[in-house]
Amino acid sequence: MLFSFIHFGCWIEYEKIMVLIDKDYANISALHRYSVIIAGWCLMLYFGNGGFSIGGVYLHDIAWWGCMGFLALFVVGEVAQYRTINFNNIGRSALGLLYISLSLALLTYLRTLLYRAPAPPFADRVPVLMIIGAIWINDTMAYIVGSLIGKRPLSSISPKKTWEGTVGGVILSIVVMGLIARSIHNPEGFTLYSPIHWMAVAAICAITGTAGDLLESKLKRMAGVKDSGQIMPGHGGFLDRFDSLLIATPFAWCYLVWVIG
Repeated sequence: MLFSFIHFGCWIEYEKIMVLIDKDYANISALHRYSVIIAGWCLMLYFGNGGFSIGGVYLHDIAWWGCMGFLALFVVGEVAQYRTINFNNIGRSALGLLYISLSLALLTYLRTLLYRAPAPPFADRVPVLMIIGAIWINDTMAYIVGSLIGKRPLSSISPKKTWEGTVGGVILSIVVMGLIARSIHNPEGFTLYSPIHWMAVAAICAITGTAGDLLESKLKRMAGVKDSGQIMPGHGGFLDRFDSLLIATPFAWCYLVWVIG
């Protein structure tokens, strides 16, 4: 439910930004506009790994066909609007599916990855908490280090970010995550709780999360807006809050699933 709330919030802001970047995107049909969002949500349910059911029916079983059906509908909506296929508009919506829906789908997958496996209590929550924790620690430490000794701007896209703060955030995120892992009691020797894996995930999330922050800043600059939305006064919108998570998750997913298994 939480990921669904974030998913719809991010999509609403994403479509508004795309309209500001490309006025032609404002002319997409309502069928296109909403079908692509629901298709992305169905993708999240599909990646739920069989962890969600209603009345004994696993949503995983029908979500894939729902995703394909709504994807077909949004293409139909585009054809109905223009009497042809506007690849520019379809491409912008497809980018949203990769940027928002697939990322949150992979996060949903990680949340249900271990719920049936023999593992220590609450281990099914650990992968997601690792990613979120690494990003939050990196953001906090980067801000502190940057405020204290930051001098060289990291990018013209985000002048307030400095190389000193970025490097300091990455290093301190790795150190703190390693210390947290070492403090966890793990009598079974569960692989996921190994400090080296926590430190690796921290490094991946800190680097790619910073890239995600810069990407969203670039989109906002292209759209000519300061914040993606106003859902959180003083903190911007959904994309402002979850920009790092959206880019970091696919890379962390690759490590957690392919390396740790």
